[in-house]
Amino acid sequence: MQPIGCVNSSHQMKRDVFQAIADPTRRAILLLLATQALTPNALAEHFDSTRQAVSKHIKVLSEADLVKQKKVGREIFYEVNATQMKQIEKWIEKFKGLLENRFAQLDDVLSKLKNK
Repeated sequence: MQPIGCVNSSHQMKRDVFQAIADPTRRAILLLLATQALTPNALAEHFDSTRQAVSKHIKVLSEADLVKQKKVGREIFYEVNATQMKQIEKWIEKFKGLLENRFAQLDDVLSKLKNK
């Protein structure tokens, strides 16, 4: 497993996934694509921005490997790249585990202070 947002197979730098999901519009696009594959035009209908602006967001998500495209006839559909999303989930789970340990330690200290 390569680090999230590091390099792709052609050794070119790719966009960091956390920078990609920092934008609310890109998060909304991911939510839409989580339910079904959509064309850029179909995605643009959900936003008060131009198709070009939505295409730029799709490009960022593609560079971060969060979405992938599939061609159906003459149309290009975008869908969530579940593999990359799982890597994000694994990173968050590690972070969550660290926080839970810290809170457990804090609970222990507070319990000891309370019992004194």
